Amino acid sequence: MLTVANLEVVYNDVLLVLRGISLSVPEGKIVALLGTNGAGKTTTLRAIGGLLDVHEGEITKGTVTFEGRKLNGLDPADIVTGGITQVLEGRRIFAEMTVQENLMTGAHTVKDKVRIDAAFDRVMGLFPPLRDRLGHTAGYLSGGEQQMVAIGRALMASPKLLILDEPSLGLAPKLVQTIRDIIVEVNNQGTAVLLIEQNARMALSIAHHGYVMETGRIVLDGPAEKLLKDEDVKEFYLGLGAAGTRKSFREVKHYKRRKRWLS
Repeated sequence: MLTVANLEVVYNDVLLVLRGISLSVPEGKIVALLGTNGAGKTTTLRAIGGLLDVHEGEITKGTVTFEGRKLNGLDPADIVTGGITQVLEGRRIFAEMTVQENLMTGAHTVKDKVRIDAAFDRVMGLFPPLRDRLGHTAGYLSGGEQQMVAIGRALMASPKLLILDEPSLGLAPKLVQTIRDIIVEVNNQGTAVLLIEQNARMALSIAHHGYVMETGRIVLDGPAEKLLKDEDVKEFYLGLGAAGTRKSFREVKHYKRRKRWLS
């Protein structure tokens, strides 16, 4: 469905952030993209969604294609109309608007009222707490409810692929579990998901395939179940030693990053 091939991205004509990454999202699957801050995850999202121009970024090499259509250079609205929507890091809801107004902005590119009504019913089914808050000002909702609004808004366009950037960020463990379950249900309903996360345990527990990024490169990928058992992933991303014991940050610092491109 989505293919990123040998992608390079430069900011301000100087800073090379993505260094030839390749990844794919098959139809109907959840794919996790893992990495620490600065690894290039959000830049990857911007490249897919057509948002690089806003940040003085440019694709200098490689392609992004969705269902065989090249996305390089397309306007973000065209990409949304083509079937990809995103939930950016930090939720980015319209704080002064109501919950319902926020949701309806997600259907801006949809002209068919029947489709809009169906998408709205779907969102209400996925997020029952929002039904009683439709007239509430979104900025006064809890962090978990705001994340529900952000995901619901993205689903109002009935996307074929939903991209989530750090959906668990800043949420209590119980709410992380709730968001995890919602992502699984969205996928069960037929929407493919690209999940960009630092929470490796949560992401790999629901993903079909995973990629690990470091300094603008994909250094490791494989089935999510296999990555969860990988000793390097367990030690660096889950903080566990070979015997499954939890390690401190100082003990983890000796971790040697795998560099697949050198093998």
